[in-house]
Amino acid sequence: MPLIEVIVLGIVQGLTEFLPISSTAHLAVIPWLFGWKDPGLTFDIALHVGTLAAILIYFFRDWLLVIAHGFGLRVEGDPDLKRNPKLLWYLVAATIPVGLFGYILKEQAETTWRSPNVIGAMMIGVGVVLWLAERAGRRQKDLSHLSFADALSIGFAQVLAIVPGTSRSGITIAAGLFRNLDRATAARFSFLLSTPAIGAAAAKDFYDLLKQEGGISPDMRTAFVVGILVSAVTGCLVIRFLMNYLRKGTLNYFVAYRVIFGIIVIALAHFVRLTGE
Repeated sequence: MPLIEVIVLGIVQGLTEFLPISSTAHLAVIPWLFGWKDPGLTFDIALHVGTLAAILIYFFRDWLLVIAHGFGLRVEGDPDLKRNPKLLWYLVAATIPVGLFGYILKEQAETTWRSPNVIGAMMIGVGVVLWLAERAGRRQKDLSHLSFADALSIGFAQVLAIVPGTSRSGITIAAGLFRNLDRATAARFSFLLSTPAIGAAAAKDFYDLLKQEGGISPDMRTAFVVGILVSAVTGCLVIRFLMNYLRKGTLNYFVAYRVIFGIIVIALAHFVRLTGE
């Protein structure tokens, strides 16, 4: 796999996994535009591992506190996390829906739902949902006031991320806003919630790789390592940017981008035979 493709796709993954604009959509369209071959399962794993690393690095202290408080340990740190000691168990409960439905719907998500029409429609549809969430949410609650009902609502919203073009961060942030979380808190919980889902996806793909191909082939080892590093570094920078931006900024720019990009994907599908392969 050429190094330039590795770097470009690593950057795209790091950018689009955490911005609410759908990594699946961009990783399907960009290789098609440049005429690149499908990078395959090995590189998919590298991108998952890279974005998982980005979350764990950026939210390392948060995870330590969440786990410690969840098991009743008194650890000083973020006061919002300290005032919500059940957050670990809320995250566990909120992860169950995507795990269950991901197992049931894995085949459709990897085949029929990867069509440009589905991706484009989800880009537009979730963009509209984000727009509505911006206007409906009262943005009154921080992480210390997040409830079990809030967590479960966001967890069920994450199920929609199984459909390509949705955006895990986009739909879960929108759900958080509908539950009256402030923007930064909705994003923070979204990223914490995505950690086990991304980790499980990477583990499952790696198991499949071992089963089907016996592991990482020698010719893919450089691409694998570089893909992890590029997506991880890009992901960390993007998370930092988005967390700072959402303390004051709105999601309207992302709404506009999603709608425009979705229209372009559907247009390409009909006029130049873009396929999801």
